[in-house]
Amino acid sequence: MELAHSLLLNEEALAQITEAKRPVFIFEWLRFLDKVLVAANRVDVKEKQKKLVEQLTGLISSAPGPPTRKLLAKNLATLYSIGDTFTVFQTLDKCNDIIKSKDDTPTYLPTKLAAVACVGSFYEKMGRMLGSSFPDTITNMLKALKTAESQGRSEILLSLQKVLNGLGGAAASCHRDIYKNARSLLTDRSMAVRCAVAKCLLELQNEAVFMWTTELENVATLCFKALEGSNYGVRVAVSKLLGTVMATALMPKQAAVMRQNVKRATLDEVLELMATGFLRGGSGFLKSGGEMLKGGGSVSREVRVGVTQAYVVFVTTLGGQWLERNFATFLSHVLDLVSHPRATQTHVEAVYSRRCVSFMLRSTLGGLLGEKAQVASGKDICQAISKQMRAVEAVVNDTSGENKAGAADVSASQHVMVCALKELGSLVQSLSATSSPLIQEPSIGLLETVSSVLLHPSMAARLAAAWCLRCVAVALPYQLTPLLERCAERINNLKSSPEAVSGYSFCPLGVHISKGKVCTPEDLLRTAAQNSRLSLQRTQAGWLASGDAAAVEERVPPRSQKEMEAEKARGDSFTWQVTLEGRAGALCAMRSFVAHCPELLTEDVIRRLMTPIECAMTMMSHVPSVIKVHGTHLKASAAMVRLRLYDILALLPPKTYEGSFNALLRELVAEFTLTDNSANTTTSLLRSLCHYDDSVLMGSWLQETDHKSIEDQLQPNSASGSGALEHDPSSIYLRVPMGEAMPGPLPLGVSVIDASVALFGVVFPHVSFKHRLQMLDHFAECIKQAKGVRQQAVQLNIFTAVLSALKGLAENKSTLGPEEVRKSALALVMGALDNPNPILRCAAGEALGRMAQVVGEATFIARMAQYSFDKLRSARDVVSRTGHSLALGCLHRYVGGIGSGQHLKTSVSILLALAQDGTSHEVQTWALHSLALIVDSSGPMYRGYVEPTLSLVLTLLLTVPPSHTEVHQCLGRCLGALITTVGPELQGNATISTIRSSCLVGCAIMQGHSDSLVQAAAISCLQQLHMFAPRHVNLSSLVPCLCVHLCSSHLLLRRAAVACLRQLAQREAAEVCEYAMSLARNKDSTDSTTVNLNITETGLEGVLFGMLDRETDRKLCHDIHDTLGHMLSSLAVDKLSHWLKLCKDVLAATTEDDSEKQDEIDDDIMFTALGEDNNAKPSVAPRWVTRVFAADCLCRIILLCENADKTHFDLAGARSAKAKNPKGDLLVLHLSDLIRMAFMAATDNSNQLRMAGLQALEDIIKKFASVPEPEFPGHVILEQYQANVGAALRPAFSPDTPSDITAKACQVCSTWIGSGVVSDLNDLRRVHNLLVSSLDKVQAGKGSSSQLYSESATTMEKLAVLKAWAEVKAGEEDEEQEEEEVGADILPPDSLIMLVQPELPSLSRLWLAVLRDYALLTLPAEFSSQLPPDGGAFYTPETIDTARLHYRGSWAPVLHAVALWLSSTSFGEGEEEAPAVPPQASGAPVYPQGNPGPTQSLEDLIKDRMHLMLGMDHRHRDRQPQRQAATETGSHRDRQPQRQLLGVELLNVLHRLLLTRDPPAVQLQVTAVVQETIRAAQDHLTQQRDTQGEKDALSLRGEGGETGELLPGKSLVFAAMELMVFILVRHLPQLNTRYYTNSPSHLPLRPQPRLPEESTRLVAHTVSILAELPLLCSPAGNTPTKTPDHTDSEYKTFIKTPDNSIPLPVSAALQGIKTIITSPLARAEKTPTQWTGLIRSSLASVLEYSQPGNIHTSRPNMDEVSMLTAMTLFLLSASSEVIGVTVLQQGCMERYRNALLSSDPWVQARCYQLLLSVFQHPSRALSTPYIHALAPLMVEKLKGVERSRPGTVTELQAVQEGIRVLENLVGMAEEQNRVQLLALLVPTLVSYLLDDKAFSSAPPASKGLHEFALQNLMRIGPLYPAAFKTVIGAAPELKTRLESAVRANQASSKAKAAALLAQPTVQAAPTIKLKTSFF
Repeated sequence: MELAHSLLLNEEALAQITEAKRPVFIFEWLRFLDKVLVAANRVDVKEKQKKLVEQLTGLISSAPGPPTRKLLAKNLATLYSIGDTFTVFQTLDKCNDIIKSKDDTPTYLPTKLAAVACVGSFYEKMGRMLGSSFPDTITNMLKALKTAESQGRSEILLSLQKVLNGLGGAAASCHRDIYKNARSLLTDRSMAVRCAVAKCLLELQNEAVFMWTTELENVATLCFKALEGSNYGVRVAVSKLLGTVMATALMPKQAAVMRQNVKRATLDEVLELMATGFLRGGSGFLKSGGEMLKGGGSVSREVRVGVTQAYVVFVTTLGGQWLERNFATFLSHVLDLVSHPRATQTHVEAVYSRRCVSFMLRSTLGGLLGEKAQVASGKDICQAISKQMRAVEAVVNDTSGENKAGAADVSASQHVMVCALKELGSLVQSLSATSSPLIQEPSIGLLETVSSVLLHPSMAARLAAAWCLRCVAVALPYQLTPLLERCAERINNLKSSPEAVSGYSFCPLGVHISKGKVCTPEDLLRTAAQNSRLSLQRTQAGWLASGDAAAVEERVPPRSQKEMEAEKARGDSFTWQVTLEGRAGALCAMRSFVAHCPELLTEDVIRRLMTPIECAMTMMSHVPSVIKVHGTHLKASAAMVRLRLYDILALLPPKTYEGSFNALLRELVAEFTLTDNSANTTTSLLRSLCHYDDSVLMGSWLQETDHKSIEDQLQPNSASGSGALEHDPSSIYLRVPMGEAMPGPLPLGVSVIDASVALFGVVFPHVSFKHRLQMLDHFAECIKQAKGVRQQAVQLNIFTAVLSALKGLAENKSTLGPEEVRKSALALVMGALDNPNPILRCAAGEALGRMAQVVGEATFIARMAQYSFDKLRSARDVVSRTGHSLALGCLHRYVGGIGSGQHLKTSVSILLALAQDGTSHEVQTWALHSLALIVDSSGPMYRGYVEPTLSLVLTLLLTVPPSHTEVHQCLGRCLGALITTVGPELQGNATISTIRSSCLVGCAIMQGHSDSLVQAAAISCLQQLHMFAPRHVNLSSLVPCLCVHLCSSHLLLRRAAVACLRQLAQREAAEVCEYAMSLARNKDSTDSTTVNLNITETGLEGVLFGMLDRETDRKLCHDIHDTLGHMLSSLAVDKLSHWLKLCKDVLAATTEDDSEKQDEIDDDIMFTALGEDNNAKPSVAPRWVTRVFAADCLCRIILLCENADKTHFDLAGARSAKAKNPKGDLLVLHLSDLIRMAFMAATDNSNQLRMAGLQALEDIIKKFASVPEPEFPGHVILEQYQANVGAALRPAFSPDTPSDITAKACQVCSTWIGSGVVSDLNDLRRVHNLLVSSLDKVQAGKGSSSQLYSESATTMEKLAVLKAWAEVKAGEEDEEQEEEEVGADILPPDSLIMLVQPELPSLSRLWLAVLRDYALLTLPAEFSSQLPPDGGAFYTPETIDTARLHYRGSWAPVLHAVALWLSSTSFGEGEEEAPAVPPQASGAPVYPQGNPGPTQSLEDLIKDRMHLMLGMDHRHRDRQPQRQAATETGSHRDRQPQRQLLGVELLNVLHRLLLTRDPPAVQLQVTAVVQETIRAAQDHLTQQRDTQGEKDALSLRGEGGETGELLPGKSLVFAAMELMVFILVRHLPQLNTRYYTNSPSHLPLRPQPRLPEESTRLVAHTVSILAELPLLCSPAGNTPTKTPDHTDSEYKTFIKTPDNSIPLPVSAALQGIKTIITSPLARAEKTPTQWTGLIRSSLASVLEYSQPGNIHTSRPNMDEVSMLTAMTLFLLSASSEVIGVTVLQQGCMERYRNALLSSDPWVQARCYQLLLSVFQHPSRALSTPYIHALAPLMVEKLKGVERSRPGTVTELQAVQEGIRVLENLVGMAEEQNRVQLLALLVPTLVSYLLDDKAFSSAPPASKGLHEFALQNLMRIGPLYPAAFKTVIGAAPELKTRLESAVRANQASSKAKAAALLAQPTVQAAPTIKLKTSFF
């Protein structure tokens, strides 16, 4: 392939490759050329032009395939337009000669087509440069057109289109000729030709004025004819032509109008013309005038659907502004269409016409108009409805009967009503809350108007009105209650007026309304449960109880045969009808109960439901005889009962009605085999039971187009697409099926068959094998009996049932049965594989695959496969070839690669051969489809066949004519499957590159195809390639192509493009956006391919946001959201302004500016070019859904910035960063925009947008609250926006705001008040007042508020208010704590406390009520009987489930607030005996059960509250703040035994919490709580000791009593220890003894890593708590508990820190040791020797721990200093008896000695300090041994310093510490010994002095030593003058050194000299002997 990449065709390489590969090579070269020519240097091109032209023209005659000829023509044209043009006429002549040639053989055809394509391209590219040659060319082509076959005809027409495009108005002379020749071909046999003609004429009408003036009627008639018998492609093309011509006739293009003085058509004329197509079809006016007018013959459906699409094109072309101005005219015209008798000849036709009209309205009104214009059009629809209704009422009330014609009008009016109401409903639903002006404005009176239709005589109109009201209730939930009340009231009033209405003689009016209506609102509620927040069960219970619990009881059919007979004898026809209707109603109510309340279906309920169901089954068998007696008009009612019965049975488990299987199956089989049914009705389920992938064979991909709702009418099965509400009124409240805007149940006949098929699938797996065999044989018999059309119908139904049964078997994992059952099933299926009906063949293939799956035996599969192989080898007819090739595919699909591996080779070889059968494209399609299935299911096993399959795919792509789109679609599927099979291997280099390039070529060919499905397949293939080999997919060409497809008119193509963009944006968002922008930049320069690209400076993101407004397809919108999300997360931080501007534009877009503009435009608009003004700006302002998405994006951007860089939230930092790098962009600089966007959203009409806006506001407040304002120190940046925040919140508290918005706003209020942004109370008042007002609403109690929303909504709102207050209270508490820290004068005294204080009395009551409610709600289910029957303070029993959720969200802050309040008021002692809860509606206060009214003593009240708080707390251990809260209250406990147990329980709960949650923050809080608990216990103990004195000494001892035993579960100390030790072990696993013993792997202990900062705080806290525990114990209890594990744990914390600072845990541990050793218990007289022993053993373990050998081997990193400190603590704190044991003493001395000799100066320094404290111990008995042992060593160390002077500060410090110890010893010595000690100290100090020379050059540490020594000497001298003289006198050299040092010092400070010089003059006798004698 690489050889093909050269400017000239590489002919040697071409000659060397095989014949088969040449076309691919040539195509690859043309592709390369296409890219290179545009970019190449013109000089190079001109050099090689001659050769290139030769090569390219040579290719024309080499019979190129379709894609090749297209590229070839394009390249030739490009070459001439870049290079010289002299030879262009020669080439043109050459092409013309080829076209003229008489050779008609198929082999010459490709050459002719290539020449035609080249001519088209030349003119398209060069246009008028080709000058006068065009008349010859055009005549030549028109001549060829007459004789050409279909492929030639379509190619010539497409070329003519290009010629016209290139020449523009210059070709006017030929326009008539082209028109005459082309128009006859609009009715060509070949659909491809019809499409080509439509495209050609569409081009022609741009310039040919006659087409939309004189010829307008003829063009219209032609188009209608072209639509007859058309396929989807033709309908799209022709409707585009028709719509555009009509639009041009109405508003001609400017240039054309100027040129000729034309008469413009009026709107009425144009609409009249279109209407003839809709009503009369293509038969014209004159030919069939006679019988047409009489009303015979109906319009072909294809024409009607095509004309419908044309209407939409017509309006779209004229644009949204035109529609706004002319909507009333358009609406009345469209509604007239449905009321025309020709459109409604039969019921089904009427439904189809209604569908079409609804489609027109929805597509134009829903897509083209902005929200304001939609509201305006809603008014027009209302007026149309009321006008119709007035006419109807006139007829109905006209009793005299003069107005005979009126009756027909009434029946026609029903269809108008249905269309108008349906559109009105859709409009309201899509506008959601934005539609409120429509509802609220009295001049429109929407609700009145719609309700009036509920009295319409026709059921269809009544149901449509009910549906419309349901839409209103879904969109605006607050309308629900008033609507229900109004309906109920009307029903009551009208009960008494039983005037009979035409058509419903047996039903009084009121009953009918009740039927249409009562079931509606009740179930309106049901489907709207999530929107209207009305609880499901309550509504249903009400409906079932009122409507049908009674009904079920009364209407239960008779029990036994005898009763049945009696009943039959009794009734007449009218009573039977009422009975059947009633029973159907009862069953329907039961069904909706089963469907919507599965959680209420207990076994008992099912048993009770079964009684009436079984009776209904009995009745069914007798109905036929009743119908015989009373007439066939009962058939419909009977069918309805059956439908309801099947529906409910399908929802119940089959086991419940096993006994009735036989009777039931008889009914079901009779139903779908049409036994008693003379009509040939077929089921509609077949498509959905076949596999989705087979859509290409069945054409069901039409389901995926924008025209789905009207294209459905053209599907072959019965009544397809004719769904309407009147077929099944119950559908109005059942859930709407996915993807449908409105339920459309099929006609009763079809629905019953569908239900029977579905139920058959459910029951079949549970039936015995014997019965299965009988049924299968019966099926075969039925098919044999039926003939002709009926046979097809029966067969379709049977196959659907069999598929349904097989699917049921597979889902139940059961088998098909023994051999004979299989045989029978196989015979049935194999028979259908060669049925002429393709849908049946599909079903048979599918059934075969499913059978193989269910049987699952290799031999069976082999047998089936072999049968198909044989058939395919012998058969020559298309039908059996297609059927059996699909069978192979399905076998592989359901058995998978492993199960069918041995047949793979044969299957592939046969299918590859079939795929090359060029004679039948149908065979090719089916074979390729099966091949794709096999490739998909075989996975890696297919790897060996990839190359041959791939080359076949490429060959076919290059040769199959493009008009066979199905073949190309299947080729696309194959290619995609092959790419998946090769998978990640595609990244490889050597061998794989050919496969990869073949895949890329295949994708390129499909991308160039004209059919959108094929293009979509190409995109998905490229998407897969990009997944596996991203480097090899060229984004620079792919992305622009995707951007173009975003504007495609084909849904599937848009879906594919967005899905692909979504994948690309995940990895390469920046590149994608860049390439899209480059497309926008080149838009002007490129050719006309980028027709309608809306990419502007907002880039691809802007286009995607725009699509969100237009698209309705769920999947597509979801993908767009994802794509934008990926782009946002990778680009938003870098391109902040761009994204913020995008969101802002979307949010700020309101439609006001449009309406102002429109009024300025006047008649000039008639002369502006059509549609120009539309493309300049997006067609509609963003709709609310898009704006909500933009608001969410805003929140995401804030979050992304937070994660990216903290400078985004620092104004000063941001400004300096911006100054450094002006391109950089930081969020804080856009704060005003953020606030403005949040404000716009929060104050919008749309409720969803208000929620999103409030959320954004809350995020902004949270993130920016602490950002300081650099220009005003002490202020924050948000202060300037207080007004905006207040204004954004205010509307949310207005009385008519929905609860969820008020709830959200409360949260924002508390965030704002608590954020501390505003410190001035008066400023806070604005927001605070909002909260106060909502608090009043809460206090109003349960019954007072007007109930627009359900009770749970009220619960939500009230809890939100209380939660907000609670958060403010907590915020106030934090603020107080801060004040204490900072000093109270900093914050103003009137801070938040002032806000909460006045409300506290009522707030605290409400808070406690919330907690009590929540406590009840969280009881386990088995206590549900104890719940109060009338609900709690804030919830009602019916809404209990929804209420739980709201409580769950708000109890935590409330508990915290209550705790704070209780601790601040010492459990509310000050408050009067207020009732615990606000009085209910009834006035009686609610108490916890069993309390004796308000006489509770204060103590009881406190106790209750305490229990409530703790209970709450224990229940929910997953939140942090409130646990502190609960224990802050803990400090007020009373009553010994209870207190003790409560404390234990609390600690156990905390322990459990720690086991489940790990974050250190939680653990820290837990330790805080434990500390509180223990302190509370200590206070309690001391308090008791104080009060009781010595009376009862025993009880005061604390835990452990006499025995010293601590009981787990009863003991607070035990619980606390358990918890604390748990924390320690979690952070210091070395503590665990098992850690050493059990795991040999740990023996050589790893050095422990440094603990993280949080852990150190935690360990420290824990250790200090452990130290306090002994204070709670009795002496006896204390000893065992404690010390060993405690001290042990503490040593393990002593780990060296690199910087010698003392880590927190260590200091805490040391503190702890001290606390314990000095504890009062050590002095208690009864303390046994145990205590001493304990302390001793602890000290011993310290010593053992720090043994020198140990330190270096097993415990590296142990901090010696901390060990010494611990040891010293023991020495200092414990009495000498305890520690004066010799062994211990020696050990201690040994440790000190080691430390003094340590090489680490820091250890030395600390050791000196510790020794000092030991030496100074008041008890001489303790200190003396240590002085004796360690002083000599010290002196020696200090002497040595002279030789090695200190080099570092630390070493200097060590020496200084040592000298201090000596000085102290001197001071401690008795007078007589002092001289001796000084004689040690002074010479040492003097030896530290330096002489002048040395001093100047000495390092700083050394100088420091010198100065230190000098100062000390000067201090000692005056202290002990006599001794000092003695020492100095004894050594003259000391004296001289000292003097010189003093002099040097003197020079530096003369002031002190006089005082110092006086002393050394005193001479003393030498005492050297003393000095020597010391050593």
